[in-house]
Amino acid sequence: MRLSETSSVPLHAQLRSLLESDIKEEKFTTKIPSERDLMEKYQVSRATVREAISLLVIDGLLEKRQGKGTFIKQMPPVQEWISSLSSLSKTIENMGMVPRARLLDQGEVSNNPDIQNILGTRSSYFIERLRFASLSPIAIERHYYSDKIGRLLSTYDLDTIVIYDVLENDLGFTLWETDETVTSRLATKKEAILLDIPANTCLLEMKRILFDDKGRIIEYLESVYRSDLYVFKLKRRRK
Repeated sequence: MRLSETSSVPLHAQLRSLLESDIKEEKFTTKIPSERDLMEKYQVSRATVREAISLLVIDGLLEKRQGKGTFIKQMPPVQEWISSLSSLSKTIENMGMVPRARLLDQGEVSNNPDIQNILGTRSSYFIERLRFASLSPIAIERHYYSDKIGRLLSTYDLDTIVIYDVLENDLGFTLWETDETVTSRLATKKEAILLDIPANTCLLEMKRILFDDKGRIIEYLESVYRSDLYVFKLKRRRK
């Protein structure tokens, strides 16, 4: 297959996309072909091949091993420590991966009595985001806030911010404790597409109420996680 030299997309970016697709479709399982093989297959220069590979290394999809070649990076499960209150972004960073988010939807909710009862408000504001660890989608988060807090958050770039950092550092809340439940259920068709998993895959579902240091409810969060990439770790002690 030849790359298009007349396309507005640079050759290295075209090659990067092709290699990414091949990796996700498991055409390569351990390592990718050598630079020379890629040059011959796609009729491009060594510089183009190296630039495409470098981008995939930066994205965390590939890793270079001196004298051995370029290997597909095996992603370890993202781990969440229930005993500590931290953002998913921080958890992903601690695993050596790059946290990313994509805003799916946001807006006011006035016809959901369950959410209104939890938050103690007549209406609420929701923010729904797809979360990534490097290039892999791992979770869908749906946050609910009072109208006031939600509209303040909506003024930020919701594709890039760490919401908990904004709540504490910019909006002045001291995030203190949570009530959480974790269950499992089958993915919906929409969730399966977003998370790039087969239909009817089992997901972990978490529901969390977040309180500040004054006991006020700041957020209600409903999240679903890919069960193959997410591990809950517990540490218990006899009292």
